[in-house]
Amino acid sequence: MRLFILLLCLLWAGNVGPAAGQSGPAPSADIVLGPAAFPLNEYYTISFRLRGAPLERYSAFPDLEGFKKSGKSSTTTTRIVNGQTSTELTITQRYAAFAEGSFELKPFGMTVNGLELKSAGATLKVGPQQAAPAPAPSAAPLQGLGLLDQLFGKPKPQDYVEPQDAAFLAVVTDKPRVFVGEGVHVGLYFYLRPEDQSVLNFYNFASQLPGIIRQLRQRTVWEESFDEQEVLPEAVQVGGKPFLRYRLWEAELYPLNAEPLTFPPVELQMLKYKVARKPAEGLDNRLEGYKTYRSAARSVPVLPLPPHPLRDQVPVGNYELKEFLDRTTFRTGRTFAYTFGLEGEGNLAAVNLAAPSPPAGLEVFGPEVQQTLTRQNGRVGGRKSFRFRLVARQPGPLRLDTLFQLIVFNPATARYDTLRSRLRPRVQGPERPATVLRANPTDPFYRDALRDADPVPQPRDVYRDVRRYANLFLGALLAFALFGWWRARR
Repeated sequence: MRLFILLLCLLWAGNVGPAAGQSGPAPSADIVLGPAAFPLNEYYTISFRLRGAPLERYSAFPDLEGFKKSGKSSTTTTRIVNGQTSTELTITQRYAAFAEGSFELKPFGMTVNGLELKSAGATLKVGPQQAAPAPAPSAAPLQGLGLLDQLFGKPKPQDYVEPQDAAFLAVVTDKPRVFVGEGVHVGLYFYLRPEDQSVLNFYNFASQLPGIIRQLRQRTVWEESFDEQEVLPEAVQVGGKPFLRYRLWEAELYPLNAEPLTFPPVELQMLKYKVARKPAEGLDNRLEGYKTYRSAARSVPVLPLPPHPLRDQVPVGNYELKEFLDRTTFRTGRTFAYTFGLEGEGNLAAVNLAAPSPPAGLEVFGPEVQQTLTRQNGRVGGRKSFRFRLVARQPGPLRLDTLFQLIVFNPATARYDTLRSRLRPRVQGPERPATVLRANPTDPFYRDALRDADPVPQPRDVYRDVRRYANLFLGALLAFALFGWWRARR
């Protein structure tokens, strides 16, 4: 009967509401921490209380080192004072300690309905497990609690089961074996079935990844790492079944010698949830846990290059020659530019082309080197160009193929190939004697600078002598200033 009267009072208060012209208090919220000392068999709690507004949204509760989250609960308290109704909502997150000891709850913040809440943290002390005290036989239960239990039923502990998953961690290479200098793509991937997304999640990934990469790095390679990117799932097929693949790390490795590439097993710890056997409405129905996934060891044999007189200097890759001239007419004594460019896949950083020894009547200057790398879709390629300036002193055809050539090893065909220039410009004009390099007529700065330059050689240590004399002059000025200051004080 008393419970029935209380419910009627609550309904009447909700229908009547506050008096016209009166406004309720402004919404407010705060964070409430549970007792700092508690036994191992009790939960630690973190709650927030919201007053004066219905709950719309709130941020996640913090993760505690040494604890696992064990479900949430909510409590609504309604108060009626002088006809005014106030409601307070409390959301509580429970934490179960793994072991006894002292733990630090670092300062944290939460957002509730747009309100920023802060907590200074605490030092938690988990004591030994205590036995639950037996109820006194003479103590009679409260009538109100008994009626609530009859209406809503007593909360029962949930039974959790760990679902099976088919997730795995793997180190994948795109080639079973490579030659010295040939690129091999290496990727670290995490695979899981689409239905496993609800029970698996990354845990402390930013802290785990650097240690994993250190184990996978090789000492005898040139490494081209791919830019760091957001870890997003890709739909792939594994054994004819759909999987989601997360690309954790990838790089292109170019072996510098015939030592095999050996990748040890690496481990990744993930969050894995147990699910309630009988889900209950209003509860999380998941129990947080951890599972460690371990990759299999992998080795990639490295084959030496076939015999060749310049085997240690030959670049390895699948390259195509791209060459250009900056003009179509050529005259003796005039500078023109020739570009010897390579395009394709390979370790472009190891490609070098020195200035050739020109024949009589030709001067060669340079090269100016430019390199562009592209890392995309697990492939590394690009373009590297060598720009030379040439001045012909004699008319006639100019055979660039005798000057500019590069021996490369193509791992796709396992053969050596020579990339030669196919251009033969014809130089016109009278024969000119060799002189000092003339300025490019299209560049007025160098034309004027070379015209006004002093041709008299200067000693190599001229700047050192200038600095010595300047220091002596500054020292003399300082001594003169000190002498004047001393005379003024007298």
